[in-house]
Amino acid sequence: MVVAVAPDRSKLHTAVVSAIEAQVLSGELKVGERLPSEAELSRLFAISTRSVREGLQILETKGLVRRRHGERAEIVRDDVDQFLGSLAANVKRLFAKDAAYLVQLMDVRRMFEIEVVGRLAAGEGELSQDVVTALGSLADAKDFAQYAEADANFHRALVHSLGNEILSSVYGNLYALITDIIRLTSRVPSKTQAEGMAEHQAIFSAIRQGDVDASRALIREHIDNSTTYLQQAINTAKKQGKTS
Repeated sequence: MVVAVAPDRSKLHTAVVSAIEAQVLSGELKVGERLPSEAELSRLFAISTRSVREGLQILETKGLVRRRHGERAEIVRDDVDQFLGSLAANVKRLFAKDAAYLVQLMDVRRMFEIEVVGRLAAGEGELSQDVVTALGSLADAKDFAQYAEADANFHRALVHSLGNEILSSVYGNLYALITDIIRLTSRVPSKTQAEGMAEHQAIFSAIRQGDVDASRALIREHIDNSTTYLQQAINTAKKQGKTS
């Protein structure tokens, strides 16, 4: 049974989203269960059917419910990891429409990874062997595809080293997208493989030495540079598309 909460009158549809999302993820609403009709939800939340429809559309985009014409919305997912995977899939669809969303993902990476390396340097978590392995793979990479894979593995291993399972799950679901970004940025003439390796080694060393400020500054610079290269790659692709 859906339980209503007092809505924020400025964003009425969020009442539907927040209440149903919380009840799905807590297990109160089960997979296969049908939600009340739009009219019933409208009465339950004391909002218009239009606001209900907007809320259901957001829930469908997140992959939690499925709507079919003439039928009540159905709960189709209740697992947090599957939920995040569905969210990542929807983000990928945004990229297909507009590559500029890739730059926004880099901003998300920056937020995650600056916090991660700072906390690792401060003594939280423990650097995993996977970080060292990725560094070795970076040094041994024979081409940009191998380098991009090792690069992505290095960053994922840093996130996993913090030991926060939810953060690891979120980042893991974005991992394939981040790998694609690294492949794109690797194609832009910018720095040698040795220079890239040195950047990663410097980040690793700063964390090992417990230097929080240096760790955060180095990862920020690294991702900022990658964002610049990514924007160049997007602009080049757009120009080629116009001339082809």
